[in-house]
Amino acid sequence: MIKAARRTSVALALLAPIAAIAAGGADARPGPPPPTPIAGTPSEYPARLHTPSDRSVPPAVSAGSALLVELDGGGVLFRHAARTRRPVASLTKVMTALVVLRATSPDDRVAVPAAAVFGSRDFGAGSTLGLRAGEEQRVRDLLYGALVGSANDAARALAIHVSGSEEAFVRRMNRVARDMGMRRTEFRSATGLDDRGTSTAEDIRVLAEAAASEPLLRRIVMTRVHRLPGPARPRTIQNRNALLWLYPGATGMKTGSTRGAGFCLIATAEREGRRLLAVVLGAPSDAFSDAASLLNYGFGGFDVETVVRAGDPFGEVDLRGGSVEVAASSDLTALVPTVARDEIHPVIRVDRSAAFPPAPAEAVGEVQVVAGDLVLGAVPLVPIRVPPPPDGGDLPWWAEATGAVARGLGALVGAFFD
Repeated sequence: MIKAARRTSVALALLAPIAAIAAGGADARPGPPPPTPIAGTPSEYPARLHTPSDRSVPPAVSAGSALLVELDGGGVLFRHAARTRRPVASLTKVMTALVVLRATSPDDRVAVPAAAVFGSRDFGAGSTLGLRAGEEQRVRDLLYGALVGSANDAARALAIHVSGSEEAFVRRMNRVARDMGMRRTEFRSATGLDDRGTSTAEDIRVLAEAAASEPLLRRIVMTRVHRLPGPARPRTIQNRNALLWLYPGATGMKTGSTRGAGFCLIATAEREGRRLLAVVLGAPSDAFSDAASLLNYGFGGFDVETVVRAGDPFGEVDLRGGSVEVAASSDLTALVPTVARDEIHPVIRVDRSAAFPPAPAEAVGEVQVVAGDLVLGAVPLVPIRVPPPPDGGDLPWWAEATGAVARGLGALVGAFFD
């Protein structure tokens, strides 16, 4: 992990108000995070966030890649180089935790292997719990260690427990990533200490949404302080996600930083029933302010509006063999950016396989609604009226065809019994 310049003294660590900060989440009162309670470790917490005052304007983030999405609706509200592959540092541990949770029980016991122990001379060991070979920990506590304290020895111990070696576990991580549709991701370790493993903001979104669906992981990533057993006395770890203190409504998820990856962050927040997810990769110094700026834009720069109503006409479209008038099949309610309200326009997309004349209620395409560069959503287009049948009869062509098939089957059955 990239070292912060300021170090916390042992005396100050002992004075940290642990009892007052034992839990965090959407209702936590914002304020500066206390110094880390772990004696002798660096404090990585900023005292305040630097965000634009105008929340209606898309922010100019410093990160190399960024993404903002509405968690429940799935809509993308902001993207910047979201498909560019980058090292993701300790965001890797979210995948490690997800794979471990799916392969074990939280109360399983883990005997810490020697291969998971980082010695005092291990260069670049980053954050650790100071695990000792042979000590036992529950899977649950090691997950807290990996996600709250970003402990590399906890992540490695879990990986070896599940797959026998970190290398075998990484192969499993990559299989899970492919199964989840993370096509631009390749993990090279269970910790993210290496800068060879890469992903994208879009793929990290998929990972974060999967983690957010797991109740235990949701609970872990919003925990400010956690105590877990130690050989002599309990270990105390403090969440490295400063947004849990500084950003009203913050609910998790994970920080990460290495020299090659820069500062990375997955951040989730909830306000008035809306849940947002921000992904920041490769920030040069302050991923927290970038993420907070994105979340502010998501909460303050959009209005909920019904932009299409069922039955709204959208003119005539050409199908194979003819044309037909169409209308929207349902309402479309979307988050509309306030700065792009005057730029809303429909884009008609016709299904190339749709033939004339269509059946009633057959979707022959869709209307996509766009505001500036943002796609607000889409609804199917259906015929306003069914065209007359080709032979001019009273029944639609599709009903005539169905009747003809039925009559043919009836004649075949009658001939059989005769």
